[in-house]
Amino acid sequence: MKDILSTAVADGKLKRMALQVAEHNYQAKELVIIGIKENGLLVAQKVATYLAAYFQGNIEIVALSINKKDPGEIILSKQAGLKGKAVLLVDDVVNSGRTLFYALQPLLEQKPSQVQILALIERTHKKFPIAVDYVGLSVSTTLQENIEVIVEGEEIVGARMN
Repeated sequence: MKDILSTAVADGKLKRMALQVAEHNYQAKELVIIGIKENGLLVAQKVATYLAAYFQGNIEIVALSINKKDPGEIILSKQAGLKGKAVLLVDDVVNSGRTLFYALQPLLEQKPSQVQILALIERTHKKFPIAVDYVGLSVSTTLQENIEVIVEGEEIVGARMN
């Protein structure tokens, strides 16, 4: 096990990404942030908290449930009309890009004005055509290594690679 993010560094990266999201979306009147359960939703909530200091529009948070091992049914916690809105899809770690690829499908059916992707950690082994717009930490790993974001309660306390 190797620690790759501490609590303080993870928090700093979340704050930086929130500022980047605000800068990129300064003209948007509303931003729908969709967090992929479980840890992606916590990352989304943290980013939304920091984003509120910079973003003048309305921020809505929606949880997305998907089986990451066998993506089939995708469930949103509430029906947020996405037509014409800016959407930020959030996950904790991007491995192959598969989860995000499947999570995009029901969002695109609603015709948002744009979809951006944010991840606390991105690995360099993508198998699906997913480009992450906001990355906290990009890590080169072997295919055998695994990255885990460590959460205690409602706090991100770090990340490990094993």
